[in-house]
Amino acid sequence: MSSYSRPVDEVWASGLAESSKLPKEKEKKSMLGEKRSATSTMDIMGQRAPVEDGSASGMRTAETMLRLVPMALSVAALVVMLKNSQTNDFGSLSYSDLGAFRYLVNANGICAGYSLLSAIVVAMPRPSTMPRAWTFFFLDQMLTYIILAAGAVSSEMLYLAYKGDTAITWSAACGSFDGFCRKATASVAITFVAVVCYTLLSLISSYKLFSKYDAPAANPVAPCRG
Repeated sequence: MSSYSRPVDEVWASGLAESSKLPKEKEKKSMLGEKRSATSTMDIMGQRAPVEDGSASGMRTAETMLRLVPMALSVAALVVMLKNSQTNDFGSLSYSDLGAFRYLVNANGICAGYSLLSAIVVAMPRPSTMPRAWTFFFLDQMLTYIILAAGAVSSEMLYLAYKGDTAITWSAACGSFDGFCRKATASVAITFVAVVCYTLLSLISSYKLFSKYDAPAANPVAPCRG
């Protein structure tokens, strides 16, 4: 009995040792597989993340520069008009004598301040939210119409200054104040270039709003029952 009991015990013990090794080997393989999948996932994320961050920062930089361009244009138009005055033998004429040109100066000042503030806000890396998108959309639209109205009214005033209006006995003033009219024309032309920039900003803010957020759903009206 003793001669046969020892081999059986040894076989039984070796079987237990091998069975105990199998779960450990499976655990090692599973851990290695998890590490490989984790490293591959991290590699993929590491390769894609810089592209997304770079594109987002590039778009933010482009929009910031686009908001600074109309600020420079508005300041230029404002300065040209502020310095627009002429005195000669026929008298003196200044931009402050005409309401349309005063409105042009005020509108350009407001647009220049808004462009600077909006450029600072856009340059900050913050996540886009619906209130922020609606605010930019509303303000961009409003400032576009303000600067467009200033350019339109000033253009009409320049037309009267160059051509006059015999129906209301408005004589052409540019024949006597040629330097004044040239500066006014330059200021109005710069203002219309700023209008183009604000139109682009309005399109961008509209796209950013309506491409990310859906329109509010209307509440269904219950049918009236008699």
